Amino acid sequence: MRLRTVVGACAVMLALGVPSTAAAASPPGANDWTCRPTAERPHPVVLVHGTAENQLNNWLFMSPALKSAGYCVFALDYGGSGGEALGVYGTGPIAPSARQLDAFVTRVRTATGARKVSLVGHSQGGMMPRQYIKFEGGSGEVDDLVGLAPSNHGTSRQLPAPAGFLCVACGEQAAGSPFLQHLNAGDETPGNVSYTQIVTRYDEVVVPYTSGYLAPGANTTNITLQDRCPLDLSEHLAVPYDHVALQWVKNALARPGPADPAFRPRCL
Repeated sequence: MRLRTVVGACAVMLALGVPSTAAAASPPGANDWTCRPTAERPHPVVLVHGTAENQLNNWLFMSPALKSAGYCVFALDYGGSGGEALGVYGTGPIAPSARQLDAFVTRVRTATGARKVSLVGHSQGGMMPRQYIKFEGGSGEVDDLVGLAPSNHGTSRQLPAPAGFLCVACGEQAAGSPFLQHLNAGDETPGNVSYTQIVTRYDEVVVPYTSGYLAPGANTTNITLQDRCPLDLSEHLAVPYDHVALQWVKNALARPGPADPAFRPRCL
């Protein structure tokens, strides 16, 4: 999710050296359909970008890092609503986006032979998979869901649509929206899925930042980056590029259950 216009989104991509028209390109390390999971890394990792982002600009850092750690890594673009030529995805209605994720996970599982995948998502990409898990049959297909600054309970900030494009997902991520009320009714963490939520106190998009937390439980770990690394200044857009966040992601993926609350990352 981004508090940016299309101009802002393009500026971020250009700052990263990524042309906006490269939205269909995979991030380094992702979408090798010949990759086969190992006994040590049995679950492929599917990366799920945020609102008005795409797989390339969201995962330039984490995708190769997770690939180097031995995972089969995959990423998709979802939720296009007219801005695809500019690399703007994740703006369409969230429920159909969850069905797109479902179809992509099926493709990954078929190609790799894996029974389950792990999901790592940023912003809307950390929250939208819960729709897939809860309502689209994903509870038996997902081992871990790791959310980076996820919009689980929405935001009190108004999210303007990218200039010239409809952004249904922006309204659906407003705190108290009918979509979020439906998603969060009852069990917030259904299925035999491990839920790890990684948030930052400096989040200027998901406000308050604690709205990224999920209800406490045996299969849930809620993490604020600054609780372990007080000098970590990462804000919303920077979390997928944060070395401390990466360590938490690796901890969550490499162990049974969610991230270990007692884990102490190396503060850089």
